[in-house]
Amino acid sequence: MPQHTHAQTRICPDCSGFATVAIATGIRLSDGTRHTIPVVCLACHGAGVTARRLATARTA
Repeated sequence: MPQHTHAQTRICPDCSGFATVAIATGIRLSDGTRHTIPVVCLACHGAGVTARRLATARTA
């Protein structure tokens, strides 16, 4: 019986699928936790995947 082949995922090559990260600023808040800022991947805009390339598109 043949095995099913799943479609390949289009993981973003710039962030490897980790689209949003939290960067610690080094500042501690009054409750003892660190202040963090979220940063999203500029290539995929925080989605973690890229758009499928068209079959008609050519690379130079």
